[in-house]
Amino acid sequence: MTPALLVFDGDCGFCTSAVDRLRAALQRFPEAQPWQFLDLDELGLTLDDVTSYAWLIDRESGRRWHGAQTFAALLSGQRGPLPRMAGALLSAPGLRRVAEHGYDWVAAHRHRLPGGTPACAMPGAGA
Repeated sequence: MTPALLVFDGDCGFCTSAVDRLRAALQRFPEAQPWQFLDLDELGLTLDDVTSYAWLIDRESGRRWHGAQTFAALLSGQRGPLPRMAGALLSAPGLRRVAEHGYDWVAAHRHRLPGGTPACAMPGAGA
């Protein structure tokens, strides 16, 4: 997963903590950069893209994942069979919808979660 780039919100304490935890927990982890330090045009992303979702971009193939599928792709890229199976399950049609709803809920409430700050609030999300 070396050629991949994980793009996340560096202003969000919850997001930064989540990336740090995943980096420590997963054997194979891509380069991770806050979107605030990247050229979004070069990556083909918009401000709306990066304020709504975390993104995983495979720089070799151009394939990209966002939201819950970012996590599924990270798991699928691991060496062990259990993480790969979990990644496949999160990508399966029925569970994919559940994972996407879960991701959307966390994204909308990240400012209230441990490590979150007011800067983590999603635009338009109620207090």
